[in-house]
Amino acid sequence: MARNVLAVDDSKVMRDMVRLALNGAGFTVREAGDGVEALQRINGDPVDLIITDVNMPNMDGLTFVRHVRSKPGFQRTPILILTTEATDSKKAEGKAAGATGWLVKPFTPDKLLDVVRRVCP
Repeated sequence: MARNVLAVDDSKVMRDMVRLALNGAGFTVREAGDGVEALQRINGDPVDLIITDVNMPNMDGLTFVRHVRSKPGFQRTPILILTTEATDSKKAEGKAAGATGWLVKPFTPDKLLDVVRRVCP
């Protein structure tokens, strides 16, 4: 059975890259352009993994992660941050918000799949 992934990024190109990498490996990918839209997408729909950017309009990725972690049933859902942000302080902020892992853009499909398979076997 295919795993359901939600890709959250304000860049359509980046969402397409994530979708293409994961669809080829048997994952089903849904998309959202920011944290507000992503919260709407997870209401009532099962999600096995969330991949989110940090810098987005309307609701940034770290705020989105905090909202997801406060929702019943999402405390253990793996959440990967995929962003250009690479400072230790920003990574610590992501971990404190509840992120499972951190990937820095640009990424290769193989690297993304490796991390995704580790957190969502």
